[in-house]
Amino acid sequence: MASRKESTSKPKVGSRKAAEAARAAQKDAASGPAQGGGAYTVLARKYRPQTFEDLVGQDAMVRTLSNAFSSGRIAQAYMLTGVRGVGKTTTARILARALNYESPKSDDGPSLDMPELGEHCAEIMASRHIDVLEMDAASNTGIDDVREIIESARYKPARARYKVYIIDEVHMLSKAAFNGLLKTLEEPPEHVKFIFATTEVRKVPVTVLSRCQRFDLRRIDVETLMSQFKNIAQLEGTALSEEALALIARAAQGSVRDGLSLLDQAIAHASGTVEAADVRAMLGLAERGRVFDLLESVLSGDAAGAIATLDALYADGAEPSEIVADLADAVHVVSRVKAAGEKLADPTSSEAERARAAALAERLGMAQLARAWQMLLKGYGEVQAAPRAIAAAEMVLVRLAYAADLPSPAEAIAQAGAEDNPTREIAEPEPGTQASPPPIRTSSGAATAPAAAPVVMDEPADEPHALHENEPALVLPESFAEVALLAKDNRDLKLCRALEEQVSLVRFGEGRIELRLLEGAPQGLANELGAKLERWTGKRWMVSISDEAGEETLASQVRAQMAAEREEIERHPAVRAVFEHFPDARIADVRPSSEDGENENNVDGKQSDDG
Repeated sequence: MASRKESTSKPKVGSRKAAEAARAAQKDAASGPAQGGGAYTVLARKYRPQTFEDLVGQDAMVRTLSNAFSSGRIAQAYMLTGVRGVGKTTTARILARALNYESPKSDDGPSLDMPELGEHCAEIMASRHIDVLEMDAASNTGIDDVREIIESARYKPARARYKVYIIDEVHMLSKAAFNGLLKTLEEPPEHVKFIFATTEVRKVPVTVLSRCQRFDLRRIDVETLMSQFKNIAQLEGTALSEEALALIARAAQGSVRDGLSLLDQAIAHASGTVEAADVRAMLGLAERGRVFDLLESVLSGDAAGAIATLDALYADGAEPSEIVADLADAVHVVSRVKAAGEKLADPTSSEAERARAAALAERLGMAQLARAWQMLLKGYGEVQAAPRAIAAAEMVLVRLAYAADLPSPAEAIAQAGAEDNPTREIAEPEPGTQASPPPIRTSSGAATAPAAAPVVMDEPADEPHALHENEPALVLPESFAEVALLAKDNRDLKLCRALEEQVSLVRFGEGRIELRLLEGAPQGLANELGAKLERWTGKRWMVSISDEAGEETLASQVRAQMAAEREEIERHPAVRAVFEHFPDARIADVRPSSEDGENENNVDGKQSDDG
């Protein structure tokens, strides 16, 4: 500390001149575009935050660090996580600046309050300070690179208070590199601080995370981005409409850097006042109002109108994949309004868009919106992978239009129940006529009327209609045990075993079975049983799964019955006499008698000797 005070009271001339030059360079960079043919600085670099006050949307992290610095509880290592462009590297540099902040007037130690450039600030923010070392782990992944850090960490900083190591994309380090860093990270020298940044925090070993103080940098909301971009546009002397700002902020997806890059591009694209049409043309987006028109056409079943609207948007420059994505976004907006009311509508939407979303939410059901969302989500991937994106987008709209009038799951179940329990009795067919076949089910579940049955000529009354020689007799089972027996007779042993041992009967009725699945039962048993019963009996069966406790399994019932019969047989005098003569004898099996009136002493199919 003696040398530190001495260096503060008698600063070196060269370092002070370097700091003044750096401050002057920063003022020149922030004053505006370069004049006289100089190099242009992009907005993302030109308006990079210099202090924690300049950071937007990270209030929780700033408050935590401010309290820690004021109380002297400064961690040895920090882990900054978040999506691209939220300011991880910038925050790391500001944090390194705060750790080494030395005011020109006094040196009170590390501080987040940096009203003016300190001794080392300009060089740290320019990433050229000798004691603040930045390393990109994506291109320096090996143990040798980490070994250099470990070796240099032993030496004290040359000029600053701390030697700070900033490792960007730290998750790219190899396993050996992480292991080599652990010991130094757990017990670093007092003059060393580590700051890590990553977009894939799950790939960082837990042993490393446990040694760091972690901060998750959150995505920036649309309203904050719009305000930030509006201020920057004013500083650049450019006017943007509110709708153009909203489009850029939404396209940024919470990333300040991405948004500033889009703003830079929009200013160059419009060369004047930036309107929403300029941003749409630049990004290949469809107009929001026309997207709602397209959504209404599709969900009304108007395939021709939907294709015409899609072609018009495509001709105006909108990308097919973006149109499908905008449709999905519109479905999401309508679903939010449907679920939680207009108070949760997109705040960046216009009044007209909110009114249309509310009208669609009132007219459409949640099941229809959820189905449209799933189809659009799947269709978006198809459009991106298709050789002709516009053709794939048209097919997505056609599927949506033709699925618009399909019944919801609840309606389909109600229709199926109405078919299984008709309100009127179906009269038996007249002699000499053929009963109408059941409705044919399409792949979508809709019922279609079968073709008219051919008229059969009348037969003599004394000769009843006989089955064809190869036509099996269809017998309706009257109990669940007969259902299992029917599966066995049709040689479906796997299904028979599942019915006997892996399900419990809850209810049984004509055309209806309710089961409880036990351990080991296949999940698709209900659908399989219903389909096979319909094929075996010629009648549609409704098989459902219940959580209620049912009867014992068929196999358990058979075993219990056999045990009871075995006990009854063992009590028979003749059998007891056999056991007295042959103590090691046992009853191997109990079988029914093969002939009526056979002697009751017949055990295991053999006549016993009772005397």
